[in-house]
Amino acid sequence: MNPTATLTCRHTDGDLAVASVTGELTYETMSVVRAQALDLIQRGHRHLILDLHQITFCDSSGFSTLVGIWRYAQQAQGTVVLAAVPDRLSRMLALTGLDELLLAYPTTEEALAAHRSP
Repeated sequence: MNPTATLTCRHTDGDLAVASVTGELTYETMSVVRAQALDLIQRGHRHLILDLHQITFCDSSGFSTLVGIWRYAQQAQGTVVLAAVPDRLSRMLALTGLDELLLAYPTTEEALAAHRSP
């Protein structure tokens, strides 16, 4: 069985987009998720909130994809934050130090509130 992953835009508001990432974020699926995220940024949504609560697996390629999306957003003077990160992914972000780069919030609502606060 081939792993699948998708990025689905749930909400946009000006230069902000909230998207859910679902499935397995692996070498086999990373190009689809990356392309969908970069498309959002190219369409003017340079600030992304990525809800990860439906991620079932993430390997090193998946983490690399998240960093690549963050870098692309940075080049567009934007941001990428994570929301609802599963515990196992949160631990891996902390172990690799990526939690310093990719800020995470417990819920999408909290990420939205932080984005709206000056």
